[in-house]
Amino acid sequence: MRVSHRMETIPFSGIRKVFEEVVRREKKGDSIIHLEIGRPDFDTPPNIKEKAKWALDKGFVHYTSNYGLPELRDAISQKLKSDNGLDYHPDNEIIVTIGANEAVFIAMMALLNPGDEVLVPSPCWTHYYQCARLSGAVPIPVPLKKENNYLPVVEDFEQHLSSKTRMMVVNSPNNPTGTVYGKDCLEQLAEFVNQHDLLVLSDEIYEKLIYGTARHISFAAIADMYERTVTINGLSKIYSMTGWRLGYTAAPRQLSDAMVRVHQYTSVCATTFAQYGGVEALNGPQDSVEGMVQEFNRRRIMVCERLKSMPGIHLVEPRGAFYVLPYIGELGISPEAFATYLLDKAKIAVVPGEAFGDFTEGTIRISYANSYENLVKAMDRMETAIASL
Repeated sequence: MRVSHRMETIPFSGIRKVFEEVVRREKKGDSIIHLEIGRPDFDTPPNIKEKAKWALDKGFVHYTSNYGLPELRDAISQKLKSDNGLDYHPDNEIIVTIGANEAVFIAMMALLNPGDEVLVPSPCWTHYYQCARLSGAVPIPVPLKKENNYLPVVEDFEQHLSSKTRMMVVNSPNNPTGTVYGKDCLEQLAEFVNQHDLLVLSDEIYEKLIYGTARHISFAAIADMYERTVTINGLSKIYSMTGWRLGYTAAPRQLSDAMVRVHQYTSVCATTFAQYGGVEALNGPQDSVEGMVQEFNRRRIMVCERLKSMPGIHLVEPRGAFYVLPYIGELGISPEAFATYLLDKAKIAVVPGEAFGDFTEGTIRISYANSYENLVKAMDRMETAIASL
């Protein structure tokens, strides 16, 4: 028996490798603080869970439209209009997907041809790489440099452009750097996109997890970008609904018509009663969102201050999401060995930077999506472990 040639280039997720190792150790009795996984530690708000239970009790257990529950598409359409200044018709320009991951997949499968090249700013969530490869396209990493605070620079994109370039990925707030792209940055990227006639996949899943004076701007809201952009978002992060698997795409009808056909022949539709919970998430009270953002900001400030006080650790302070990507190269140990050392010595799980693609030398990713108390313990343990190196 043999597998397809395309799978020879598709690795297992580096994040999930760490997570599975942690689970294996926990089964043997180890008590480990999770700083590796990108999921909020909060419960889904009660009103959202109650709406899903209501839908189950009412018998809403059958297929929805391939585009998704009409009420949820209406809610997404209103959200995009009020929050992002974007106008998409709920009937045929919004698709509810099985999380934002499927949204990335169907966009690349529907809009890329074999051999097309996709510019992927890196460090990045490497699903962009692998979804491009599964579509037959070629991901082209473009460096996001520490000296530029991990902001994209058009000149770097120009250097990686070719006659095969078809699409550019934008992810702001960014995973794993926490960088937020300002208006000037986005406008420069938009000029580049227009000049070279590219499509844009704009992943905005962390848009509300933003701190201080930073502000989120949707790429499709930049002048002349609406027709070229597939906006991807979801409910996983901000409503702590990672296991509900609810994401969505928003794009002009010509692009959506192609994407929904990939969705039709893979997953058909997102879980119906979960979609009713999604309606409540978007239309119901938003107090939980405000509280979550405030708590993440409290954790962010503490974790960054603690890391900056440790010898040999340098970082670009994140302004969004719930990650920090410290540089540990001066410690004289590789990120892979350091992650293993922390797991063995300090019972802390972090992810080596190489799990986030190219240009990640000397880095690890820390997720502060854990309780404040656990994060204090983790920083104490990390400080002690570094002193013992």
